[in-house]
Amino acid sequence: MTLKDQIINDIKVAMKAKDTERRDALRLLSSAMKQIEVDERIELDDDAVIKIIQKQVKQRNDAASQYKDAGRDDLYDKEIAEIKIYEPYLPVQLDDNALEAAVKSIIEKVGATSMKEMGKVMGTASQELAGQADGKRISACVKTLLG
Repeated sequence: MTLKDQIINDIKVAMKAKDTERRDALRLLSSAMKQIEVDERIELDDDAVIKIIQKQVKQRNDAASQYKDAGRDDLYDKEIAEIKIYEPYLPVQLDDNALEAAVKSIIEKVGATSMKEMGKVMGTASQELAGQADGKRISACVKTLLG
């Protein structure tokens, strides 16, 4: 079963269980997937679905931080709840030690020695660690190791 099929199936399960919060969050995700399929006339594979989910999580994080700054705890809680619904569909994120080890091996493979070569490292790292770590975390780790 593909990830897309799993999400559609989980929408049905949430509907039967009358779990409106989960149903609505997954419907938003399904809608985003359908929009891309229609616009680009493609059938999404699991990697494309993961990228969509990551984008949705990032949007929710950004909105949550803005709601927190504005003192809107009710909307902040809603965004965080949606993130928690989306996270099980994402690959397991690397912890800090594993991320540092992966970035070190990429730096050795690329042969980078200074911050001037950060672009090379980031290009390779973003491909190899796609879905396993957020770009901000990768960038911070590369800066620490090269700086």
